[in-house]
Amino acid sequence: MSGVNEIRSAFLDYFRKNGHEVVASSPLVPRNDPTLMFVNAGMVQFKNVFTGLESRSYSRAATSQKCVRAGGKHNDLDNVGYTARHHTFFEMLGNFSFGDYFKERAIELAWNLITKEFGLDARRLLVTVYHTDDEAAGFWRKIAGLPEDRIIRIATSDNFWAMGDTGPCGPCSEIFYDHGDQIPGGPPGSADEDGDRFIEIWNLVFMQFEQLTKEQRVPLPRPSIDTGMGLERIAAVMQGVHDNYDIDLFKALIRASEEATGVKAEGKNRASHRVIADHLRASSFLIADGVLPSNEGRGYVLRRIMRRAMRHAQLLGAADPLMWRLVPALVREMGLAYPELARGEALISETLKLEETRFRKTLARGLGLLSEATEKLGKGDRLDGETAFKLYDTYGFPLDLTQDALRQRGVSVDLEGFDAAMQRQKAEARANWAGSGEAATETVWFVVKEKTGATEFLGYDTEEAEGIVLALVRDGAVVDGASAGETVAIVVNQTPFYAESGGQMGDSGTMTGDGFAIDITDTQKKGDGLIVHFGRVAEGALKAGAAVGMRVDHARRTRLRSNHSATHLVHEALREVLGSHVAQKGSLVAPERLRFDFSHPKPISAAELERVEAMANEVVVQNSPVATRLMSVDDAIAEGAMALFGEKYGDEVRVVSMGTATHGDKAGKPYSVELCGGTHVNATGDIGLIRLVSEAAVASGVRRIEALTGEAARRHLDEQDRRLKAVAAALKVSPADAVSRVEAVLEERRRLERELAEARKKLALGGGSSADTGGDSETVAGVGFLGKAVSGVSPRDLKPLADAGKESLGSGVVVFVGAGEDGKASVVVAVTDDLTNRFSAVDLVRAASAALGGQGGGGRPDMAQAGGPDAAKSGEAIAAVKAAMEAA
Repeated sequence: MSGVNEIRSAFLDYFRKNGHEVVASSPLVPRNDPTLMFVNAGMVQFKNVFTGLESRSYSRAATSQKCVRAGGKHNDLDNVGYTARHHTFFEMLGNFSFGDYFKERAIELAWNLITKEFGLDARRLLVTVYHTDDEAAGFWRKIAGLPEDRIIRIATSDNFWAMGDTGPCGPCSEIFYDHGDQIPGGPPGSADEDGDRFIEIWNLVFMQFEQLTKEQRVPLPRPSIDTGMGLERIAAVMQGVHDNYDIDLFKALIRASEEATGVKAEGKNRASHRVIADHLRASSFLIADGVLPSNEGRGYVLRRIMRRAMRHAQLLGAADPLMWRLVPALVREMGLAYPELARGEALISETLKLEETRFRKTLARGLGLLSEATEKLGKGDRLDGETAFKLYDTYGFPLDLTQDALRQRGVSVDLEGFDAAMQRQKAEARANWAGSGEAATETVWFVVKEKTGATEFLGYDTEEAEGIVLALVRDGAVVDGASAGETVAIVVNQTPFYAESGGQMGDSGTMTGDGFAIDITDTQKKGDGLIVHFGRVAEGALKAGAAVGMRVDHARRTRLRSNHSATHLVHEALREVLGSHVAQKGSLVAPERLRFDFSHPKPISAAELERVEAMANEVVVQNSPVATRLMSVDDAIAEGAMALFGEKYGDEVRVVSMGTATHGDKAGKPYSVELCGGTHVNATGDIGLIRLVSEAAVASGVRRIEALTGEAARRHLDEQDRRLKAVAAALKVSPADAVSRVEAVLEERRRLERELAEARKKLALGGGSSADTGGDSETVAGVGFLGKAVSGVSPRDLKPLADAGKESLGSGVVVFVGAGEDGKASVVVAVTDDLTNRFSAVDLVRAASAALGGQGGGGRPDMAQAGGPDAAKSGEAIAAVKAAMEAA
């Protein structure tokens, strides 16, 4: 047992057998410590457990924690590749006790593991203790049998750990391995302690005090244990090598680098292969944990790591991008222990390939410009800051790369001049912004962004995190604080809250801290890279600089994710059913529904909508993973990715793929591929169900579909089912027979309406109706005349009555006035064809309408219709027609 994977497993199994909960490594981006750029120790994920803010179901834990030290306080970047034990990425094995066992058991567990399980020679081991920790020294003598000369007392902070200026703290005990007198160096505490002979392999922290103030320290009521052992270091010891880069894991990665470049890891090329192997690990794990290269914050540190490795690939003569080709080797070595590597392999490869492709252009251009600018400079000279800034600002050539390229020639950079040029550019940008016509409430965000930098978004893989309040804004101005009842806009250094973009609504949730709570109602993007939380202080008072715990409304985010992913599937289904002309023209992704606007020239038939819904749900039930990659816009579109309407994209874009096409030219390929920065489900099955509920026109050539997903879709179907059952019950049939029964009822109703209309017509023509004129027909102005007022006859049935009246008269004028239930009247006047040269039905109906209190009327000379508000004057209307005929 000496391979890295075997050692890791053996460590975790040992502590599992000794009552410890084996806890998975936390992501490299800390969720519970906003003061850290990256997780750099095993205890970070348990910080709130140690301080009492959080409780777990277990009191003992063991982990193999991913760690990165490449920025801020712990920055080993420049040493990596040139020393035996510096890494940007490393694994920290650790066991933890939360108020359970303490020093004696911790020392016993450690000693038994390394001497009995791992089989290290006890004669090569020595330990250090804090100089006043007699208790720990006694346990080392008792348990390990170590003599006094191998228990070294250290009086410095090297052997006293503290979480901060205040909080938990305690003495340490470190275990060292003696690599032998053939290697220079002395034991810890000696004048030669910086040599490489004695190497620390394990640090045991005895957390037994709480630092209240600088002067006051009190015992903790429940002392705890926090240990850390570098996996790479213990692997080197167990594999009989002194150099971490000679262990099996690094040898495999370096071998892959040698094969890809055709250059052996020897001589001057040795360091370059080591840099590539180390930085491959750091870059890949950071990308897998959601960090992407950028020009600020964590993304900038990642970019520096990536570009340093890529620069060394160029020094080895690699003609094409190299790093992405090494990812499969890393996944083979570490993918079993860290499944996120395998899950993110496509994203990691695409990101590395894209970054190296772009960087090679930057490198070639920058080195050429740098050569021109420095051709007359010699050793000891300085490149002026203006030129260095121009390389950075105009050509994208980073300052540290300029320094690195010039260092070999003994030339430095005028950093003061560089900083002055940077400040001048910021001042000009501020002036340009102020003069752009932006409202004052928006201008403030430029000032805030300049002070705080961009916000780190953590929300692709978490809904909870901690952060530091960097700025508070109210009524367009920066403020120092906000009290209960006040609304305020909040900027933090990192957040899990998604800001509204691409149609997806911003997150809501809560922020809490020491004595305050804020209800976050919306999250928006402001300026360039700021994520702003809008909320109301529910209790207490919030101050700038406060630490906050953030929690996204999980239920709401879940519905948003489902609706957003469903939008992608509906989009693709519409293209399949209606044609490739379909393009998104807008969308709304809300928690309760989704709305999708798209180009299409005509209404969609019911059959087409059914096919769209069925196709989208076919992909839902596949329950296939939703994959995300980082690509250039051009490459993404070349691969068939669809861009969202109205969105602005940078050089790098997130490409979201989901589902597998099952028919047509795309069979076997990803079903939906879109450029999208929103949040999505992990697998299509998480959507549950897609239900289209409406389709309509919103503009010329633009249609709109609305849909529901998941629980909302289920409730919609339940409601439809209840209505169907209610209809069936009213019809006294089963739900299966409801449609045919309704059709029969409707047909029966139509038959009865026809019979009723016929009966009313006969009644109206034959007398006996509620008419207020006497007789059937008479002579007016020398021609036949039939005028009747009728009730119970709809306005549309008056014309058939008039036609029948004309037929019965043979020659003459017919008037029917129909009284409605609302007291209004309709009137129809018909003139037989032989009399239209004497009488116009239009003129006659207007006379009737005037008598009814109405105006106008229209039709043809032989048939016209009008109405009026007063059906009680039906008799006057008939009389008015007679009078008009007499006057004609």
